[in-house]
Amino acid sequence: MNLLRAASTVSLLTLVSRITGLVREQAVAAAFGASALTDAFNVAFRLPNLLRRLFAEGAFSQAFVPLLAACRAQEGDESTHRLIDAVATVLFWVLIATSLLGVLAAPGLVWLIASGLKEAGSFDAAVAMTRIMFPYIACMSLVALSAGVLNTWKRFAVPAATPVLLNASVIGAALYGLPLFERLGWPPVHALAVGVMVGGVLQLAVQGPALARLGLMPRLGLRPATLAAAWRHEGVRRIFRAMGPALLGVSVAQISLLINTQIATQLGAGAVSWLTYADRLMEFPTALLGVALGVVLLPQLAAAQAGGDGGRYAGLLDWGLRLVLMLALPCAVALLVFPEALVAVLYHRGAFAAEDVAQTVRALQGYGFGLLGLVALKVLTPGFYAKGDLRTPVKVAVGVLLLTQLLNLVFVPRLGHAGLALSIGVAALVNAGALLIGLWRRGSWQPQPGWGRFGLQVLAGSAGLGLALDQAARRLDWIALGQQEGLRTAWLAGVLLAAGLGYLALLAGLGLRLRAFARRG
Repeated sequence: MNLLRAASTVSLLTLVSRITGLVREQAVAAAFGASALTDAFNVAFRLPNLLRRLFAEGAFSQAFVPLLAACRAQEGDESTHRLIDAVATVLFWVLIATSLLGVLAAPGLVWLIASGLKEAGSFDAAVAMTRIMFPYIACMSLVALSAGVLNTWKRFAVPAATPVLLNASVIGAALYGLPLFERLGWPPVHALAVGVMVGGVLQLAVQGPALARLGLMPRLGLRPATLAAAWRHEGVRRIFRAMGPALLGVSVAQISLLINTQIATQLGAGAVSWLTYADRLMEFPTALLGVALGVVLLPQLAAAQAGGDGGRYAGLLDWGLRLVLMLALPCAVALLVFPEALVAVLYHRGAFAAEDVAQTVRALQGYGFGLLGLVALKVLTPGFYAKGDLRTPVKVAVGVLLLTQLLNLVFVPRLGHAGLALSIGVAALVNAGALLIGLWRRGSWQPQPGWGRFGLQVLAGSAGLGLALDQAARRLDWIALGQQEGLRTAWLAGVLLAAGLGYLALLAGLGLRLRAFARRG
């Protein structure tokens, strides 16, 4: 198959997903602003989303997909289908039990990660929405199973497109469900929780036809004897054994997120929401650059490692790191010097007031400080994985988790919620630096000639871009321009386009040959 075409398809659909994700946050911000109720929704959504990242898209996928691919290659499609049936049966019953437990334990779970909501008066709302949304983890775990099967059969489009359905569902809930709930006398914010559940069901529903076309629709065992037989399947046991180490690696970042959520709820109403809105905007460049680099670079690193070509391996890492510096540094500069315009154009409307813009800007600048590290991790971590080293990134991540909390002790009393974002940013830079040093000491990466000149060129170009954006930030009142929404959006698009083209032109003028990045592959 054409890997470049597949990578382009996944990247394009990821772009659509991120755009609709921003629109989703815009709709929520316009309807509810940043308040105790939006804090409650974000906390409630964070619980099933946390389990999704830990299990569905984390430990389960990392354990299931390699075993599935090996089973198909070594034992054929019939044996693979039996494995799918057994895994789906066990997963289905485990998810039923987990969903029931989550609904019953919702008050304790919310208190565990967001006890500060009691003082804000939105604790009960968070519990109610947790109960509505908790079965979302069941939908997404089954979606992860389906996506693993489809990707193994090289059907990448459907799994990559499904997140758009969640975003569309929540947007619909904010626009149409909210007034409906008001007419019915129900809490309007609960419409968002219902939108999440509808989105989860839609994501699961679209997997069915794609699996059916391949003849791989799982046959669920609904009788106790069938469940017992599925549990005894050797493939199921191997998956559960493999999930342990994978779960450790995935859980580090999620533990940090839980701790930060608990701290944020102690900082007053709106803090969780400001961080969430800033995080969504910060993730846009992170996800786009990360997906492009991950899809293109990791298979080539694995191939170089398998072929014993250490020179090519080191060269690929060097290429990826240069690309990170050239693309992520100007993005970080934009988040640091031009955040008000970005936040105002995206969120400043409806219930999202000028004060919410200011507070979200503070969080965004904290995240922006570490953007270069966050993107660099998308190159550095695969550098270890391609060599079969899963332990080193986990060890570093544990150390970074401890560092993040120490930084919180320093930054949060002085900066409030923005201190949480800054701690994450600083820790990301430390994480990336530690992994880079590790690859260098092992000889996996050796700086290629020309790094000094290249670094100065990118720094000069980023400085020029920063000066231009700073002038645009000072000369235009981005809050007042909200009276003319179309004009404000046009100004933002024009400034960003001019700054981006100016950055590339400045690099070219400094002698950086951009075409050189397209030659390695």
